[in-house]
Amino acid sequence: MIEEPVIRSLGPKDVPAVHRLWTEAGLPYHPEGRDSAERMAEELASGGTLLLGAFVGASLAGVVLATDDGRKGWINRLAVAPPFRRMGLGARLIAACEEVFESRGRGIVACLIEDWNGPSLALFQREGYVLRKDIFYLRKVRAGEAW
Repeated sequence: MIEEPVIRSLGPKDVPAVHRLWTEAGLPYHPEGRDSAERMAEELASGGTLLLGAFVGASLAGVVLATDDGRKGWINRLAVAPPFRRMGLGARLIAACEEVFESRGRGIVACLIEDWNGPSLALFQREGYVLRKDIFYLRKVRAGEAW
């Protein structure tokens, strides 16, 4: 019998475990850039970034990184380790983010999903997120910054 998952906030000391989970889950990230332990610690200290982990027993089974831009909540990176998929952990992590954003008065929660990530797109649509095809995403990357 699998233990009931527990979702809790993570901090800077948990970043190496988050990186391991992202690697195991096949989620691209930038360990030398914006996802470095140092940068993530700064973001977490600012209060605008939320890092939550889903634990099954002692195992970190899923993680979500989300940000509050003062107007909307953004779910930026959601990953569940392969052995723990299809257990509803992704939906639980989304719901936990939504609760935090609602408590902060954010009436809109959004996410960006890359075109290759069909499972994430399906998950967010199951959770009531609407796919917008009328918005274009543009970006400008500083010299030296990992995309």
